[in-house]
Amino acid sequence: MDKRAQPDKSRLPSRHVTEGPERAPHRSYLYAMGLSDEEIHQPLVGVATCWNEAAPCNISLMRQAQAVKKGVAAARGTPREFATITVTDGIAMGHEGMFSSLPSRDVIADSVELTMRGHCYDALIGLAGCDKSLPGMMMAMVRLNVPSVFIYGGSILPGTFRGKPVTVQDVFEAVGRHSVGQLSNEDLAELERVACPSAGACGAQFTANTMATVSEAIGLAPPYSAGAPAPYEIRDAFCYQAGEQVMALLAANIRPRDIVTREALENAATVVAASGGSTNAALHLPAIANEAGIEFDLFDVAEIFRRTPYIADLKPGGRYVAKDMFEAGGVPLLMKTLLDHGHLHGDCLTVTGRSVAENLASVQWNDEQDVVRPANDPISPTGGVVGLSGNLAPDGAIVKVAGMKTLTFRGPARCFDSEEECFEAVTNRRYEEGDVLVIRYEGPKGGPGMREMLATTAALYGQGMGDKVALITDGRFSGATRGFCVGHVGPEAAVGGPIGLIRDGDIIVLDAEKGVISVELSDEELAERRKQWQAPAPRFGSGALWKFAELTGPARFGAVTHPGAKRETKVYADV
Repeated sequence: MDKRAQPDKSRLPSRHVTEGPERAPHRSYLYAMGLSDEEIHQPLVGVATCWNEAAPCNISLMRQAQAVKKGVAAARGTPREFATITVTDGIAMGHEGMFSSLPSRDVIADSVELTMRGHCYDALIGLAGCDKSLPGMMMAMVRLNVPSVFIYGGSILPGTFRGKPVTVQDVFEAVGRHSVGQLSNEDLAELERVACPSAGACGAQFTANTMATVSEAIGLAPPYSAGAPAPYEIRDAFCYQAGEQVMALLAANIRPRDIVTREALENAATVVAASGGSTNAALHLPAIANEAGIEFDLFDVAEIFRRTPYIADLKPGGRYVAKDMFEAGGVPLLMKTLLDHGHLHGDCLTVTGRSVAENLASVQWNDEQDVVRPANDPISPTGGVVGLSGNLAPDGAIVKVAGMKTLTFRGPARCFDSEEECFEAVTNRRYEEGDVLVIRYEGPKGGPGMREMLATTAALYGQGMGDKVALITDGRFSGATRGFCVGHVGPEAAVGGPIGLIRDGDIIVLDAEKGVISVELSDEELAERRKQWQAPAPRFGSGALWKFAELTGPARFGAVTHPGAKRETKVYADV
């Protein structure tokens, strides 16, 4: 595509702000900010970032946005930078702050939409760096359907603790080791100081890096851009390129819904499974699909997970972090072997203006690395994430099996009605080997916000019990979770799902090989218990969390808060 070709301003949204004598008041505001006449009459490109000072994940985004803006300007566009919120899970984890995490995804999408609509921007470049900000930004792109490019802020570099590489996962698990006397106060204090040595999102294949991988596979991000760590100077080159590229997309009128098709979503799910990615992708891919009006739910994602080989040896189940995969060949290396062995749709369009197959045509296999295995010689023949269903989860559930040794579990239920109750029991070792810990009323509505349970699962692993107990929840898990941990159990307890009906001692059966999650109770017994069940009072009576609980749908369909493109009457890009 010609990066210097100019689109017809008469068909762009910004004409409502910049063109004609009646827009003189609007132009006066633009002149007040130092724009020239030429800049005012060029396409206006929104440059949205999730920059904040909450955590290292997003701290570099403001600097990277400046490189994006230079690229836009070089291609004769006028960049307009703005920021939106983000909630960093590593800070929100393990307390009431986590209620805010999933709702922030939809607030990000909504706020980007409103900013773009209100100011009539013609195209969008979105920079995001933490778990929910990545899908939130991609959701906004597909919803608005203006030419868009996604840019990941990059991952953090691994820390070093007494000669060994470490990530924040090690710190969470160290809390469990500390609770049973295996780690001193001094050791814990030393570890927490060295685990996170730079800017960037959590370094392993947790949710941020999983969704960054998705951004390339789905076609919204330039090749290789998802893998470069935040401190690497090459990130500026990717950002500059994105600025130029969005102008080429604008001239060619290539829009996100031309790129995010059913086949592109299948490609995205494939790279999640192949990389042993976060279970949260099974929530975010249906949410992105909703913005495009595509039917693509948890069961669709799980079917792709079932047939995809697991080939990237990444933490938390493997040995390497995102930096290592980038240096081995990046997401294109992973995608190339998947394409060569028939696991990807090569004809899907991407933001380069070329297809997936065309983007990967020059990628050569790297025999000098062992981060990514060939797709015909996988770590395991099925994906690193598995879907489950049964009488305990008629609407499905999800488990990350990457790195797990045992794929079946049977044991008595130990029920908790909140994460805090379970974490207290784990901290004080009030559970038995062989138990199935059940955390419920933590779903999209019941939480609200479907909290992640990393504090609890990491404590179990740190106590040496990660493979001796199982845990199921209608909430979520961090990408850093490992062990037999089943999330997204649906329907959730708050709407009368079976997980809210089970009692201590009921026998639960989990089988990740057959895709089963069940409780050894008859349909008649479950029906009788449902008659006795009463919905709990909501945790919040007002504010953003009340609003999310009122609007959100089931996890199976992405816990979305609006009907999506299926009910759309007008696309913003065509105003």
